[in-house]
Amino acid sequence: MTTVLIADDQPMQRLGFRMLLESQDDMTVVGEASNGTEAIRQVDRHHPDVVLMDIRMPGLDGIEATRRIVATGARTRILIVTTFDLDEYAYEGLRAGASGFLVKDAQPEELLAGIRAVASGDAVVAPSLTRRLLDAYIDHLPQSAAPATAAPQEDPRLSTLTEREREILTVVGQGWTNTEIAERLHLAESTVKTHIGRILAKTGARDRVQAVILAYDTQLVTPA
Repeated sequence: MTTVLIADDQPMQRLGFRMLLESQDDMTVVGEASNGTEAIRQVDRHHPDVVLMDIRMPGLDGIEATRRIVATGARTRILIVTTFDLDEYAYEGLRAGASGFLVKDAQPEELLAGIRAVASGDAVVAPSLTRRLLDAYIDHLPQSAAPATAAPQEDPRLSTLTEREREILTVVGQGWTNTEIAERLHLAESTVKTHIGRILAKTGARDRVQAVILAYDTQLVTPA
């Protein structure tokens, strides 16, 4: 059973989410919050598997709430649910530690699939959408004073990666799916998944979305 907390300042939106989630045999809603402060308090109380986190809420917003929840080391994963596709705040939410984002007009089955994916440790954002999002808001990335070619070798998060793992992290950052990586690098898809799992473990990235952000932060990948 996947436990879910709904954080949204609109009562009707929370009701809609609750009705959808409680219609599923494998999901249950453990609480609701109308702002970020309440969301943090409810996470501490209920320890949900997933938080559906709105961004624009009164008081403490969803981005800061996400950052504080992730900073506690809690197992709870955050799914940003935003009004606009490619909303700049969604990008900031991912950098704060969210495991993905969806828009509020997503189909019910997309939302349910997204919750299940996040709960299982995967990322909701498809590789192509991740690349679109990061390319659109690349200006938000911190600029390094070092040349781009030197940055990957200098970043301690990359120091333990093998040459193959660094290669795979690079193409993950370029938006390749596991299937594309397997076909183009002549690997079994199971081998690709193993490499990605090791990359996440070595770099401390929570999921594929965070790995893509890492690839941009370390300048393994730069925008076209």
